[in-house]
Amino acid sequence: MDLQEVMRCAPTSRRFTQEPVPREALVRALEVARFAPSGGNRQGWRVIVVEDPERRRALRDLYLPPWRAYMEQTGGAALLANAEALEGDRRLRMVKRADDYATGLDLVPVHLVIGVRLEDLAVTDAGLPRQSIVGGASVYPFVQNLLLALRDEGLAAAMTTLLVPAEAEVKELLGIPEEIAMAAHVGVGWPADPWPTKLARNPVSEFAFSERWGEPL
Repeated sequence: MDLQEVMRCAPTSRRFTQEPVPREALVRALEVARFAPSGGNRQGWRVIVVEDPERRRALRDLYLPPWRAYMEQTGGAALLANAEALEGDRRLRMVKRADDYATGLDLVPVHLVIGVRLEDLAVTDAGLPRQSIVGGASVYPFVQNLLLALRDEGLAAAMTTLLVPAEAEVKELLGIPEEIAMAAHVGVGWPADPWPTKLARNPVSEFAFSERWGEPL
């Protein structure tokens, strides 16, 4: 696929068929993704491919408590509680699909648990009086490369960080060493719905400025 086409139509997919995903397709996607930029070329990312049904069920069980807390925090639970009155509401449809993905996470054919080696993180904003975000630059370009590479293979994917609160339990389940921090979970499979031709996103004028904040580009 053309690069721009892939970038414009690689959605978060939450509905998958039960058709097995060839290991060769996953390896090809990882082969391309590894060329992501990496500070000092440290390449601290690590990936565990989980296909075993029992482990997938265990990951679902660890995913659900943080998911339910997130639903309460964002108002998603209230939307679902009033689903009958809100029938046809666009946000309700989105929340329902995300909830179905969470409760049926064990049915997603492939789970990619992505971590990063802590010693490879350059957290340059650690001393600022706000939440740190910079450390993710050491792993998330790789994750985005992986999502695009999966799309190029015709595979659908959904990336979330909702397993991270259960990091200790996930580490125990999958034998992840202490020096690895969890960064993301990616569900992968063949799409159950048609691909979009273009995703709905804000125009450049809403987020990019010239010279100073608020000045049109």
